Amino acid sequence: MKKITLILALLSAVIISGCASRSESAPSALDVIMARTSIRSFTGDPVSKEQLETILKAGMAAPSAMNVQPWRFVVVTDKEKIAEVFGSGFRGEMFTQAGAVIVVCGETKMMRKPFGQPDAPEEEMSNIFWFEDCSAATENILLAVKALGLGAVWTAGYPAAERTAPIAAALGIPESTDILCVIPVGVPAEDPEPKDKWKPENIHWEKW
Repeated sequence: MKKITLILALLSAVIISGCASRSESAPSALDVIMARTSIRSFTGDPVSKEQLETILKAGMAAPSAMNVQPWRFVVVTDKEKIAEVFGSGFRGEMFTQAGAVIVVCGETKMMRKPFGQPDAPEEEMSNIFWFEDCSAATENILLAVKALGLGAVWTAGYPAAERTAPIAAALGIPESTDILCVIPVGVPAEDPEPKDKWKPENIHWEKW
């Protein structure tokens, strides 16, 4: 009986230790959300393809209206190309120091059946929700980056055509696709404190 009790105690210790280890190494979703900050300075170290695929998988897990999933991503890792396309713009060093740059794009047109007409042929329609869908994907990307111990920042694109047009031309992005934003991703060279954005006065309960 004593042997059984001892074995059970050892098994419990192993399970508790394993759970504690996982808890320490993997922060919760809320921890990641609250700890996320905008990183604008990077070491220049590369970001692996595996890391980038994990980040983009998280982006594609976002919700989208009618499950259209209009997001498209252009990932640039070549240092010379990053410098050529992004290095001469505002705060170009953010991009040249990064390990990769993710251009978040959205298909503004889609082929689908008219609403309520399942037997009708598909026709081209405007995807009026691409902006919201791609914004949700972008937030997922930023959180995944933080969860992997990397850094990133959302830099504005849409609707500033003067910013996005040269990038679209350089990367061969089709006219039916708009650039929402450009995200430099890399190993952080800074560690800013998260901003406290909690403002109870911005909440209206039951009515405004």
